[in-house]
Parts: sequence; structure tokens; C-alpha cells
Amino acid sequence: MAKSVYEIITEKIIEKLESGVIPWRKPWSNSNAVNWKTQKPYRGINHFLVEPGEYASKKQILEAGGRIKKEEMKHSHMIVYWLWKEKEDKETKEKKTFGKPFYYRVWEINTQCTGLKRKKSHETFEHDPIEKAEEVFKGYFHAPDYTFHSGKAVYYPTWDKINCPPMKDFKVPEEYYCTLFHELIHSTGHQSRLARPGITRDAVAFGDEVYSKEELVAEMGAAMLCGVAGIDNSTIENSASYIDSWLRALKEDSRLVIQASAQAQKASDYILGETKDQPTN
Repeated sequence: MAKSVYEIITEKIIEKLESGVIPWRKPWSNSNAVNWKTQKPYRGINHFLVEPGEYASKKQILEAGGRIKKEEMKHSHMIVYWLWKEKEDKETKEKKTFGKPFYYRVWEINTQCTGLKRKKSHETFEHDPIEKAEEVFKGYFHAPDYTFHSGKAVYYPTWDKINCPPMKDFKVPEEYYCTLFHELIHSTGHQSRLARPGITRDAVAFGDEVYSKEELVAEMGAAMLCGVAGIDNSTIENSASYIDSWLRALKEDSRLVIQASAQAQKASDYILGETKDQPTN
């Protein structure tokens, strides 16, 4: 019996995982939050505290001749940094390094301030849509709402809404569709569709087991949809490395790939209209 696209994609993912994969990368541009003055990207936990953009402290803004909009004064963002000190242990005489976290407030200069000019270049690329991939996207029945703003790929279960960076932000158009498909798969977990715990539970936290397993499902499903659209060869390596990063969080249990692939197939079928679970109204 001939193998299905889903089986082929799962085998490819496992093969890549077994041979070792490249570090996962964000395939779209304009995705970093940076300090406006230095243009250095924020690191660590700050990735999750601020959206992509250019940020500056009140002092930096005023010194540069800018102003914070009156209505934005109470809507600052927090940036965390660490101060490290070396201290000698009184008993062992060993020197140990201790870190203490601090934070300061910043504002996004393009949306919350006036009088300052953007320093960060907005790199864009020209692509033609991929017909088969567009058919997959547009054929999704009972789909969530969409926006296509630069910076962040995300599905919001509360509002049943997806934001995906626009195609022009991607160097390779196939990676745009893989990113979009990843969020489409997440959306199938909504209570009104397949009701997966990683989407429906209120207490799911970044990095916990339920969250991590949902990420496996979403990326396996994205890889499967790319296979259906005939663009898997351009995206499979990045998908495998992304999956590998979550497997490490789950103590490298390779069985989870098979478990995730079963849920990913169900989600992919839902998007492709090949399921009995779709609502009829």
C-alpha cells in the first residue's frame, strides 16, 4: 500500500531528528525588539515581554529630542536586566558569582513617541503566491480571523485570531506558508473545533508539558500541510529543528513525535475538509 503524505512527512522528520538538525531559526525578518539608541536586540526573557520594535527609556527619548505621547505615558514596557557580583565564601574562600534582576521602563518609539526617527531598516522581499499553498489556506472551513502584521506569528485562542507576518517579510515564500500553517494547526485546537488541551486549558504556561506537546502538534501539522502543498523540501529542515527544540524540553522522548503526528494528521484533515468533525452550519 502506498504511503500517505502524512506518513512520508513523519518519516522525514524522524530521519532529520536522528541525523542531527540545524538550530531552529525564525524565517521572517523584522522580528526583533531592539534598543532604539544602540540597535542591539533585547535578550532572554525580554523576548516575551515586548513585541518587535524599537524601544527607548524616558531619558533616552527626551535626550534625543523626542516626546512620549500623553496617552502612552501609562503604557510603558518592562525590560529586565541582571547585575552580577562576585562574592567570596567565608568558609571555602571560593569566589562565587551572584546575579540580581532589575528592570526599567521603555516605550516603542514608532508608535508611542513623537519626534524620533526609525533607525531599524524594514527589509522586505517580493514573492508570487504559491497556488497550492493558497488553496490549503483559503480552503479552511470555519477558519479563525486573520491579520498579517510584521513581527510576530501567533494564535490567540481567546479571540480565535491569527497574526502571521506578511509574505514580504520572508526571504523564502515557502517558509511563509509553513509559519502560517503552524498557526492554522494551533487554531484547530479551539473549543469550537477539535478542542485540544494545549489550546483550551486556561492554566497552560509557556514551556510546560501541555504547551510543549501542542507545539509539536502544530509543527508536525505545518510540515504535513507543506507536504500536501508540495513545498516540504524547502521547509522540512527548519521544522525538524523546531520540533527537536521542544523534544529536548520534553526530555527527548522520541515517541512523542508519533503521538503528535496522529493529532497533527487530525488537525490537517480538519483544515483540508477531510473530517466529520466540522460543523455543518
